[in-house]
Amino acid sequence: MILFENIVFGPVKSRRLGTSLGINLLPLHGKWCNFDCIYCECGWNKDGRNDKQLHPRSAVRAALEARLQQLASTDELPDAITFSGNGEPTLHPEFSGIVGDVIALRDLYAPKAKVCLLSNATNIGKKEVFQALRRIDRPILKLDSGFAETVKLMNCPQNDYSIKNVVAALQAFKGEFILQTMFLRGEHEGVKIDNTTPAELDKWLHIVAQLRPKEVMIYTIDRATPAKNLQKVPLEELETIADKVRAMGILVRTAG
Repeated sequence: MILFENIVFGPVKSRRLGTSLGINLLPLHGKWCNFDCIYCECGWNKDGRNDKQLHPRSAVRAALEARLQQLASTDELPDAITFSGNGEPTLHPEFSGIVGDVIALRDLYAPKAKVCLLSNATNIGKKEVFQALRRIDRPILKLDSGFAETVKLMNCPQNDYSIKNVVAALQAFKGEFILQTMFLRGEHEGVKIDNTTPAELDKWLHIVAQLRPKEVMIYTIDRATPAKNLQKVPLEELETIADKVRAMGILVRTAG
């Protein structure tokens, strides 16, 4: 299990974002998320339920400014400033205001850096969250399957989750977002999981064609997972999937 024990961490080398300075709005000693993904590097939600301390907006701003000043003094500014951390960033009640603060500090200290977000897309239908995401350079939004049963197996939503509603909310971005999908195979609690089958890919590709995001990121397991019987999908297979998306004229990045 990997938890981020600071509000601001890194910069770290990201497979998708270059050097990325992370922002963790969530508790330091456990995951705070409305998904409980079987592949999440932060572990299971139940392991961090005793820590409910969210970082106030003022603390996030102070921590980010101090780190950016330090990096600027050594000419080591990051390629990206990324909302990620121990769970779902958009759950923070001050998320919208924090986005404004981060953009202002980026403009002041690291104008070449892109402000990014890794999100499970569950809250994008909320007006305030949607408006905040429209200000972010690279909103990276998850959809691991077009089938509700597969989402239930892989992502374990903690509340009502509707693929139809998420897709409708993604359409409101009019392509100005990045779609992110984890491909894996394996077994969990006696149930086989594989979102690379022909039926899975046909459904997923249909949604991609419908949404036409400006970019698609497809990746597979890279670190230890809380569910133990999961398997990486070989990079060659990811590239085969990627080629189907590229045929639509959409930029694709793969990470094996």
